[in-house]
This record gives sequence, C-alpha cells and structure tokens, in this order.
Amino acid sequence: MPKRLLLFVSLASLAAPAFAVDPAIKKQLEKLDPSTRLEQSCDTEAMSRINNDSTGFKPDKVIAYTFKDPIPGDNSLEAPGAVFRSKGDWYHLSYNCITGPQHINVRELKYEIGDKVPREKWDKYYLYD
Repeated sequence: MPKRLLLFVSLASLAAPAFAVDPAIKKQLEKLDPSTRLEQSCDTEAMSRINNDSTGFKPDKVIAYTFKDPIPGDNSLEAPGAVFRSKGDWYHLSYNCITGPQHINVRELKYEIGDKVPREKWDKYYLYD
C-alpha cells in the first residue's frame, strides 16, 4: 500500500500545474523587463515556499543579490547569495529556480536556509528593519 500511495503522490505532482501565481502579482510581474521579472518571480516563490513549509520562518522580503550576484539562465536563476527577512531578522538563503519562458510561473524551486545575518553587518549589506 505505501508504494501505491507514493506513486499516486508522485503522479499527482506531475499532473499539477506550475506553482500558481496570484493574478494581482502576475499583472505586476508582466510590467517588468524579463530579467527583473525572472528575479522577482523566483524571490516571490521562495518567500511563499519558506512561509508555507514547516520551517517556522515567516518571510516578508527576499533579496536575490545581497552576498553574491545571481546567475541567470534562459529560464532559470541561481541565487547563492540571497537573503530573506523573517520576524525582523535577516537570514542567508540560496536557491535555484526554474520558470516558464515568460518568467512568471515557477516550475521548480530548491532552496537552502543559512545562518542569521548578524545585525552589525546589516548596514554593510544594505539590510534594514
């Protein structure tokens, strides 16, 4: 029985559409140039996923380029030096994101949360309350 359940879950995830984008957010993203749209779509999805996963974090901001420049691909973004803010503190973040060709719908996102950024380093990296 567990094997059948695992297979069902796997097949259901393949049949599911890309991560849905709120219509209001989609409208705003469509106004951006493609490279900015890619970054913002991935940042927004990272924030949403961290918020919904069982991490305990409640991010309200993600920045892809704080510690290292992100590496864009045709429909992907690697952000090894990202950060996110949760409950007033900033945390290191790295993610890999794949979108559709319009750079709106995120098809895949993998992320890793790092250590808290010490408050004394906030000014150096333009982080804020």
